[in-house]
Amino acid sequence: MYGQLTERELLARLATGERTVTKYIYELYYATVTRWIQKNGGTEPDAADVYQEAMVILYEKAQIEDFRLSCKVGTYLFAVSKNLWYKKLQNQRRQPDSLDNLDSDGKGNWAYEDDVRAHNEREAHYNQLNQALEQLGEPCRSLLKAFYQHDKSMQDIASEFGYTNSDNAKTQKYKCLTRLRKLFYEATAKV
Repeated sequence: MYGQLTERELLARLATGERTVTKYIYELYYATVTRWIQKNGGTEPDAADVYQEAMVILYEKAQIEDFRLSCKVGTYLFAVSKNLWYKKLQNQRRQPDSLDNLDSDGKGNWAYEDDVRAHNEREAHYNQLNQALEQLGEPCRSLLKAFYQHDKSMQDIASEFGYTNSDNAKTQKYKCLTRLRKLFYEATAKV
């Protein structure tokens, strides 16, 4: 069904979150990545974790309007999965410190490593943000989530949280956001 689509069309549909395309891409390349990871010391659950993370990276990259693949989707997923697996092995001290960064055609994988590194940095920031949100406490946490995650208007927030008007709710949101930033930057400074 999707076999006739170009790589660019697949990425465009993936970027829109089309579940059937995501499932198609996932299933198309899953076995290849799984076999490779199992041949290189991993288990099927290891492979599933690594491949899932590679799919997330591909999805995030597809969201970027000017992102263009210089290879096929399967090649990209394989290279990202391979780099994620090598990094996991390094962290487990089962992999030598120096890795061969060359593909079979002699070209480097540095672009894929940059994608993986950017993804990992973003994940670390999300984790720090979640920790800061947990430290923030109520009602600030719920107020910020209502505004940023649930897209509620200031008028809705004012009535939900018992503020007299939307201006008071906006002032409280600003105070909460200032406290969240402070907590986030304190957590970032510790890292």
